[in-house]
Formats: sequence, structure tokens, C-alpha cells
Amino acid sequence: MTSWDADLLVVGAGPAGVAAAVMASSLRMKVLVVEAEQVGSKLQAIGAMENVPGGWSTGPALAEALAADLARHQRLGRVRVLSGRAVRVTGHGDRAEVALDDGRVLAASAAVVATGVTALAPGDVSWIAAPDIGWLSPLWRTTADELDGRRTVVLGADRPLGTWLRAHPNAKVHFDVLFPEVDQYKTDEVADDQRLRLDLIERVTVARVPEGFRVTAWRSGAAAHTFTADAVLTNLGSKPAAIPGLVAGAGGYCPPDEQHPRILVAGDLKGAKMQRIAVAMGDGSRAALTPYYQAQAVPS
Repeated sequence: MTSWDADLLVVGAGPAGVAAAVMASSLRMKVLVVEAEQVGSKLQAIGAMENVPGGWSTGPALAEALAADLARHQRLGRVRVLSGRAVRVTGHGDRAEVALDDGRVLAASAAVVATGVTALAPGDVSWIAAPDIGWLSPLWRTTADELDGRRTVVLGADRPLGTWLRAHPNAKVHFDVLFPEVDQYKTDEVADDQRLRLDLIERVTVARVPEGFRVTAWRSGAAAHTFTADAVLTNLGSKPAAIPGLVAGAGGYCPPDEQHPRILVAGDLKGAKMQRIAVAMGDGSRAALTPYYQAQAVPS
């Protein structure tokens, strides 16, 4: 006989996962949240936040608010937060199961998987060669004070570039942004910022030197250009943090309509085009409403 741990399992306690848990709890569902690190762990690394309603200016501030939301529903007795790393999700005719890396298997009527994305590293893209560099910090993890007065190269023109600049309108920085053609359309929102030099390139190499970093960039039809930078940051986008058992489509993202009926995916895990914190929150709430209405036999 299956031991039912909750009405709803939520894997991941980021914006989408917390929104799912809060919505389900408000509907008097028993919720078990599984989180491998801490509530809002990925938010802790976001130093600038500009496009989330509510006046949040940093990721840690929002993470603290999400933790307070979960704590409030825990006190109501409808939410439990379990520390554990999910390694597989499985849908059955009458339940969803989530297996943890310590051997435990949790069961509920449905599961919402909101494991989000992780930042791409230089080794994940073909246009960057940085063989002797194990790690480069993402732009969104840095503060304005860290970069003040330094020549900074930003690899990639993904959306966090605009968010960072708008969040730090008075920062005295200058970014040399090197980006491939696939990022060209993303530069429109930052093209008029005088703190940037936008450089469309085909490929780049990065190496550590005593003065900082040696950067060599190749433009189409032009000779290589080599210079030294004080700092090199990544701004390359992200890749899905899917767990086994989910149906992954192109690029590793998990289309909602292709999952088992008792498994729902929420937030950034669904696809690359709508990756915004506010969107993830709304989507987490939607995911929790789906099994509730199904259980109530409410027609769509």
C-alpha cells in the first residue's frame, strides 16, 4: 500500500515552487515542499532585481520574503518543508512519486516540479574558449562596487544585462560586451546605454594573466583583437535543471503538455522565452490550481 505524504508534492522552493505551495495551502491542500538547499537559494546570488513587482531590489530580499511565506503556512499546519534532493519523479494512475537521493520515496496525488534553471558556463557554448579557467562569475551575481573603475568584459548579451544596468543607473562602470549573432536582438534594450560597448563577434578566447585576463576576439571578416581586462563576467543565459522522469524537449526544457497528467512543471523549467521571476510565480500558482480543480471535478 502506498503511503501518501501530502495532497501535493512541490519540488523546488524558488519563486515558482513557493507560489505553488502557497496557492495549494490556501485551498486547504496538504503540501510537502522538497528543497535541496534553502528557500530561494538561486535568488541569493542575484545582486540586482529590477522587473519584479513589489519593490524588491535584490534576490536575497525576495528570498527572505518567500521563506516567510512558507513559514506562515507551516504554522497553519498545511505545509511541510523537507530538506532533500529529488532524483526522479514518476507518474502513476493514482499518484505521483518523487524519489530522493537518500532512498526515500514520497507520494501525493500530484507533483509540481519547479527546479528552474542553472547558469550556462563558458564550456557550455561553442563560441567561447577558456580552457584554463574553471569558473567565471555571472554578471547578475556582482555588485556595482565590485566593478567600479575596472575594465570589465561581459561575455554574452542575455537579458540580465539590461536588468543589471537599470538596477544600477548611477554605477560608474564600463562594460565591453562580446556577444554572438544569436544575442543580437537582445541588445536593443541596452543599445543607448553609454556605459556599454557592444561588440558582435564570432568567437573569443579568455586566459588568466598577471594583470587580469587576456581576451582575444574575432569579428567577421576582421583580424583578431587582443586586449587585457580587469574582470570577465558571463551573461550567457541558462540551461534547464530538469530531473529524471520528466519529458524533455528541444534544449532540455520540459513542455507541460508532454508530462504525465499527475506531473506538472512550473516556472523557468518549461521553456526559455518566458524566464522571468514574476512569470514563474504566476505559473507556480497555476500549476497548483490544476490538480485542485481536477480533484473537485470542476469543468474547465
